[in-house]
Amino acid sequence: MQNFTFYNPTKLIFGKGQLEQLKVEVPNYGQRVLVVYGGGSIKRSGLYDQVMDILNELGAEVHELSGVEPNPRLTTVQKGVDICKEHNVDVLLAVGGGSVIDCTKAIAVGAKYEGNVWDIITRKVAANGALPFGTVLTLAATGSEMNSGSVITNWETNEKYGWGSPFTFPRFSILDPVYTFTVPQDQTVYGMVDIMSHVIEQYFHQGTNTLLQDRYCESLLKTVIKTAPKLVNDLENYELRETILYCGTMALNGILQMGVRGDWATHNIEHAVSAVYDIPHGGGLAILFPNWMKHVLDENVLRFKQFAVGVFDIQTEGKSDREVALEGIEALRSFWTSIGAPARLADYKIGDEHIELMADKTIINGSFGNFKKLTKEDVMEIYRASL
Repeated sequence: MQNFTFYNPTKLIFGKGQLEQLKVEVPNYGQRVLVVYGGGSIKRSGLYDQVMDILNELGAEVHELSGVEPNPRLTTVQKGVDICKEHNVDVLLAVGGGSVIDCTKAIAVGAKYEGNVWDIITRKVAANGALPFGTVLTLAATGSEMNSGSVITNWETNEKYGWGSPFTFPRFSILDPVYTFTVPQDQTVYGMVDIMSHVIEQYFHQGTNTLLQDRYCESLLKTVIKTAPKLVNDLENYELRETILYCGTMALNGILQMGVRGDWATHNIEHAVSAVYDIPHGGGLAILFPNWMKHVLDENVLRFKQFAVGVFDIQTEGKSDREVALEGIEALRSFWTSIGAPARLADYKIGDEHIELMADKTIINGSFGNFKKLTKEDVMEIYRASL
C-alpha cells in the first residue's frame, strides 16, 4: 500500500434525539448564524421549526438561505456569500442532504475570499480560510457530512466540478436517522447508489497489499446490498435507515482510501451529464458505472473477479476469470435495477446529441482516472454504451 496521512477533524454526533446537541455546538462558534437548506421538506417534517426553536433559545441572530438545488449552483452559493459578508455571519448551519452541505462548504470559503468563489472551485486559487460550519443531515448519500469535498454547478457555463479544501471539513455533524424517514423512495435509491459508487470508486485501484481496505469496502457494499431491498419497501424503519445513514458516512470519510488511490473517473463522467441535463447524481451513476466497468475490465481482470466474488458471491467453478468478472458487473447492474435505479440514459430521455460536448467537459484537465486513464474517445464509448 502507499504511504498515507489520515486527517478528519469532524465531530460526528449520531443517533436519535441528537439535535439537542446544537445547544452545545453552535455557541462555540458565535451568535450570527446562517441556516442553509433546500426546498420545503425540512419544514414539512418539522425539522425546520425544531432547529429554529433551538437557535432562538440560544439567542442567535439567524439568517436564512433557502432553495439550494439538488445540483447546487454557483448563483446560490454567491447569495450565501453575500449574506455572510453583509451580516458578518459567524457560523453556518447546513440542514439537509449532501447538496445543501456542498453549497455550504462553498459559501464558507467564499465568505473568506475577496474574489469570485468559482476561482476556488475550479482550483485557480486555493482557499485561504473558511467560516466554521456544522450540519444536520437529512439524506444518506454523499458523505459530505464528514469529509472536505463538495460539488458545485455553474449552470451558466454547464460546468460541474468536484473540489475540496482542508478548511471545508464540517466542525460537527448531527445524524439522526429519524430525519431521513421522509426521503421519498426514488431519492432513497439514488442515495444508496451514490454510497455504493463511492465505495466502488475506492475499490478499483492499482495498489498492492490492500487486504484490509478491500475487506472494508466489500463489507460495506454487502451491508447496503442486504439492507436496500428492505428499506425501499419500509421507508420509516428506524434500524434500516440507521444502517444506511452510517454506511453513507463511512463510505467517504477517508477511512476506505487509506493507503490506496481510487479511480473516480465515473464521477467525473457523471458530473458532465448532470451539468448538461441536471439529472439526479445517483441516477447517472447507476447508468454509467457498469459501463465504465466493462470498458476498463481488461485493465485488471483479477480485480474485477475479486469484486464479483467478494461482493456478490459469484461462483467460480468452471468459469474463466473474465466470465466471473462479467457476472459481477451484471450482478451490480441487476441489483441496482431491482431497487428502482435507472439503467439507460434514455430513462432520462437523453440521446446522443450532446455526447461529444459532455466528453469535452470530462477532459478539460486532460486524461483522467487512476485505475485506467481515460481519453475523450474512451468517455464517448462509455456514453454510447449507456444510451
